Amino acid sequence: MRKNCLLLLLLIVAAFAFSPSRKVIRTDVLIIGGGASGTMAGIQSARMKVKTLIVEETEWLGGMLTAAGVSAIDGNHRLPAGLWGEFRNELYKYYGGPKAVETGWVSNTLFEPSVGNKLLQGLAAKEKNYLTIWFQSRWKSIRQLPDGSFMAEIIRNGKEETVQAKRVIDATELGDVMAALGVKYSVGMDSRYESGEPEAPEEANDIVQDLTYVITLKDYGPDADMTIPQPEGYDPSEFTCCCDISDPASYDSPNNNCFQMLQYGRLPNNKYMINWPKCGNDVYMNIIELSREERVKKLEEAKLHTLRFIYYIQKELGYKNLGIAKDEYPTKDGFPMIPYHRESRRMEGLVRFSLPYVSNPYDQEKPLYRTGVIVGDYTIDHHHLKNPSAPPIDFVKIRVPSYNVPMGTLIPKGVEGLIVAEKSISVTNIVNGATRLQPVVMQIGQAAGILAALSVQQDKKPSELEVRDVQKEVLNAKGYLMPFIDVDPSDKDFEAIQRIGATGILKGYGVPYKWANQTWFYPELPVSEYEFVSGLRPYYESLKHYWGASGELLTAEGLTEIFKLTGKDIRLEEIVSFIREKQLSTVKTGTRDALTRRAVALLTDYFLNPFDRHVDIEGNLKSVTE
Repeated sequence: MRKNCLLLLLLIVAAFAFSPSRKVIRTDVLIIGGGASGTMAGIQSARMKVKTLIVEETEWLGGMLTAAGVSAIDGNHRLPAGLWGEFRNELYKYYGGPKAVETGWVSNTLFEPSVGNKLLQGLAAKEKNYLTIWFQSRWKSIRQLPDGSFMAEIIRNGKEETVQAKRVIDATELGDVMAALGVKYSVGMDSRYESGEPEAPEEANDIVQDLTYVITLKDYGPDADMTIPQPEGYDPSEFTCCCDISDPASYDSPNNNCFQMLQYGRLPNNKYMINWPKCGNDVYMNIIELSREERVKKLEEAKLHTLRFIYYIQKELGYKNLGIAKDEYPTKDGFPMIPYHRESRRMEGLVRFSLPYVSNPYDQEKPLYRTGVIVGDYTIDHHHLKNPSAPPIDFVKIRVPSYNVPMGTLIPKGVEGLIVAEKSISVTNIVNGATRLQPVVMQIGQAAGILAALSVQQDKKPSELEVRDVQKEVLNAKGYLMPFIDVDPSDKDFEAIQRIGATGILKGYGVPYKWANQTWFYPELPVSEYEFVSGLRPYYESLKHYWGASGELLTAEGLTEIFKLTGKDIRLEEIVSFIREKQLSTVKTGTRDALTRRAVALLTDYFLNPFDRHVDIEGNLKSVTE
């Protein structure tokens, strides 16, 4: 009898909890996390007129850009893709141009975190018809329903809300949502045998990059004494090598230049971002698999370490005029709301982006470069100085060109309808050292927003979307598919060159270069017949066994003959007319006029339209009947 009563009671509670009378808030796209990627995902999805809800724990947008205080942009200065470029333009307008934000040597773009939040909120507010943001709210649980939609319990204003969404984007800092939904993932360093990267350690481990509780200091004037009380556990020897720097690109100089160290993250209005790796405020802790409460407790240790570094700067280095900027964050202690996580869970996606695809994208078995939706140029950068047990990897010697990130890295295996963003995409541990930087993460968010919105609009699973459809939306948003440094979105031929670049018919030339790697298209240089036919060959059966192309430079006459081999009846007069109409230049070689790469790209795009040939998630060409 007692068993039956208990069962009846449980059934009544369950019926009440999930009864139709309980209010369910419905949205097309639910984004959990309003960080660097979540904010951009929300704006992009809303711009595509899809009903979108962002759930954010703090009262700010921007995550690591703002709420974590990492307000010095790393990379992509010459690749201003999509919303990243828009955000930078807003900063230029606010501060008075590019020079006004070149205040520290670590970056070309530095800003006050509070200003970054203000500008992001302004961009989001323009999309209020389709974008809703719940601040100071957190997800409690999430599950997938039999129809493929998701049901999430959200704590908002101390009250539990139920949200049902067709699509979910995990934009959390540590990939918590995907883990809760059962997505397979990795944490820490991969084995070289599993990742295919000789630079990786022999055995996998759970060691992640050092994290940092960044702090923003402010110059209160030469007579001010802002010295904080000596923090618990303070040991000045812990920080004595923090000024070992003479060249911004090198941390191993014997010259003690503390002024140079502080100028690293100098922000506008006499503020300083303190995010210093060597003998500074980096700290090692892996909190990824800890509970919410355990994380909060551990992060107090990271805060305390940063306080010790502040005290060292004030007491030992003599910068007592630099104090915690109390006007920056809405917190009692003046700290950012969240720490800077350089690494999180990394999911198992439809494709995995590893170092060979970054280093030599055109020479791999899978042509993943054809599926690119995000570009980056920052080098492989890992912070492991605070963990002596980390296997030694010479990251300085891992030299790569700029790169694009494949679409399949955002789509998990096994959980349809979920899209993963922030730092949890499907990359190896080594590659995460490049894809974790702010402009790349912003683009990850924008691409996630496109995937979610298109998925809703076309009533398809994200894994069923055509790569080319997604890429067209990226181009519509002034994003890059290929990281060509010498053809930017202001160029009238930008989209055509991007399309041809993504086919691989004309390839870029990668150059590993310091902290801002490069890939050049060289639009005004000529192209040989052989190079052009080699690029076309995968697209046309008639060229598979054609070896009549020479090393001679391609002319309008030569192009006409090659076009005929593809089965297109295009006359020389049509090509010449197009060249004149578009005012395309040529390269004089003796008595002949060779076509430039720009001209060949535009002519190929217009007359052959190879970009409309669909590719699968791994970049392989689909048959014309697929």
